[in-house]
Amino acid sequence: MNDVALLILSIMIPVAALLGVWFGYRIGKKGAQSVSSSTVSTALYEREVKEAADAKAEAEKLRSEVVQLNRQISAFEQERKDFERRIDEHGSEMEKLRDEFYKQFKLTATEILEKNTASFQEKSKVEVGNLLNPLKEKLQSFEKKVQDTYEKGLAERTTLSTEIKKLVEQNQSLQEEANNLTRALKGDVKKQGNWGEVVLKRLLEISGLTEGKEFETQSSHTTEDGRRLQPDVVIHLPDEKYVIVDSKVTLTAYERLVSAETDEDRDKALKDHLLAMYAHIDGLSKKEYQNLHGDKSPDFVLLFIPIEGAFNAALQNDNNLYQKAMEKNIVIVSTTTLLATLRTISSIWKQENRSRNIEAIANEGAKLYDKFVGFVDEMEKLGKQMKTAQSTYEDAWNKLYTGRGNLVTRAEKMKKLGLQTTKSLPTKLLDEDDTE
Repeated sequence: MNDVALLILSIMIPVAALLGVWFGYRIGKKGAQSVSSSTVSTALYEREVKEAADAKAEAEKLRSEVVQLNRQISAFEQERKDFERRIDEHGSEMEKLRDEFYKQFKLTATEILEKNTASFQEKSKVEVGNLLNPLKEKLQSFEKKVQDTYEKGLAERTTLSTEIKKLVEQNQSLQEEANNLTRALKGDVKKQGNWGEVVLKRLLEISGLTEGKEFETQSSHTTEDGRRLQPDVVIHLPDEKYVIVDSKVTLTAYERLVSAETDEDRDKALKDHLLAMYAHIDGLSKKEYQNLHGDKSPDFVLLFIPIEGAFNAALQNDNNLYQKAMEKNIVIVSTTTLLATLRTISSIWKQENRSRNIEAIANEGAKLYDKFVGFVDEMEKLGKQMKTAQSTYEDAWNKLYTGRGNLVTRAEKMKKLGLQTTKSLPTKLLDEDDTE
């Protein structure tokens, strides 16, 4: 608008100056007429008329030029408006195109995903393999442990008869050793007691029990009334239960019984042997070992007689001995019966340990299965995300060069209109656009 105003002023100023000169001339001339004589010549009048006509013609000419200039100004103004409108349209188009380019080029970043899909899938297979192989190994290990545990338990059950035979053989060996020691220990009660404890500990070890774990020897206990008790052996059972064993050796009377040459001597020795057995039962009953651990101990104590012959001689000649001992919460056992009992306890511990192992294996297997389920879920999510990314990439690529008004067409159109660029779209992309 400022350029048009300056153009109009540049035209109107000369016209105004010319009109001012003409009016000044007329006024000056009229003034001169008042001073001059009435005898102005006709030539001067005609000259005035001619000059007026010339001025009028000149003014008419100037008016025509002004009209022409006004038309040009109007045309220029219209062209300016058209030019501004085109600039606005191109600016809006460029802004829209820029936004679309930004959005589409942002989406085309998924091209990287397409290029790397093959390598990603291969890498995924390797990673899945790396993850599943330990899982497979753990499952195989779990299966093997269960199978081994079952086979081990089956083998132990099937070899029970063999173990019993071994027990008999071991008992015979121990009995032979006992008979030999009987002669060496005759008359020394202290040595007899120590020897009985040694035999008891040997039986515990043969049975498969471990000292400090499944049994304790000479452990000290204090009762509620302040008495200090020290049982020979405390055997631990599962669930924190206990069995107490006390060893008693009666060799003196038994040795006289075996060595007696007359019936009178034999009867006297047998009577003394039975009295010694009852004395052991009464003395052990008064200690009340069965109450040391409350309800965690059986209501009986095992009285161990390490000499099988002494044990059999007492029971064969007094049918009430075993029953009277039971009435006082005492069970009399020999090397044979005690070893069988200890073997049973050892088997219970083995079964308990297997059960604990199986429970631990089952817990680990459950945790492993939960982890595997979580992994499968994540792999399914990953597969869906890959499909979504591929679909988004294809949609973005189609919008780039297919359909009416696609970005490739618009971009090339802007370039042809004179857009200054330093780069060009790939020929392959332009060819695909042409095929559309």
